[in-house]
Amino acid sequence: MRQTTIKQPITINGTGLHTGVAVNLSIKPAPENTGYIFVRTDLDDFEIPASVEYISHCSYATTLLRKGVLLSTCEHLLSALRGSGVDNCFIELDNIEIPILDGSSEDFIEHLAAAGIVEQDAPRHHLKILERVEYRQGDRRMAIEPSDRFEIECTIDFPHPFINRQTYHFTLDNGSFGREIASARTFGFTQEIEMLRRANLALGGSLDNAIVLTPDGMLNDQPLRFPDEFVRHKILDIIGDLALLGMPVLGRITAEKSGHAVHASLMSKLLQTESAWKIV
Repeated sequence: MRQTTIKQPITINGTGLHTGVAVNLSIKPAPENTGYIFVRTDLDDFEIPASVEYISHCSYATTLLRKGVLLSTCEHLLSALRGSGVDNCFIELDNIEIPILDGSSEDFIEHLAAAGIVEQDAPRHHLKILERVEYRQGDRRMAIEPSDRFEIECTIDFPHPFINRQTYHFTLDNGSFGREIASARTFGFTQEIEMLRRANLALGGSLDNAIVLTPDGMLNDQPLRFPDEFVRHKILDIIGDLALLGMPVLGRITAEKSGHAVHASLMSKLLQTESAWKIV
């Protein structure tokens, strides 16, 4: 149970989902107790730690803000890092947004596996949950409670024939992220696209990086990767957002109709409830 980093640097090129701009990304080894630090190489190597305190807004992606500098759509990469068991790295990029790649975490975990993961000397710290904390917003709710493992039970409910009500229970253990969660793609609805474009969002979206749903089907030619790919992607997002707590979590999460803003609100409430957790 020691901390880890990657053995050698990784270079990835892609496009931002919402900005539509090209971005060059490098993931590099980092010393013990660094965590994940984003480095904007286009802004004199300005650093933004992957931390709850820098969450700015969470509409269609999780965006970090530090001293006026933004870093957008970080959840899929953070999910891959946490799911692959990487504790420390520098993430350098030359634009505002992490590349979307195929809309999942699969490409990221393949790069991480190819780079190799190396154990460091310092012991790994965990955020151990001691008592239940819950956040509700209308019919959206999310709770975290004690467990000796990191597990998530997520339920989504969309009035669409491909989704309807889906529930999936996931436990993060040896290799389970790669098998069950990493390849689940982000998704959206055709009726949302025009609204998103007017808001200057989803400018880089395409059938290569998202599942696009029509009222009664989908535009993609490729089949779904799992029958319940949609709820699995929501779990991918939860893992990525909770990585902003700064260390692996020992706790059980239940989420129903949650989203990035609900994830952020639960994390904030958890950290403010000091009796509910300890670092072990």
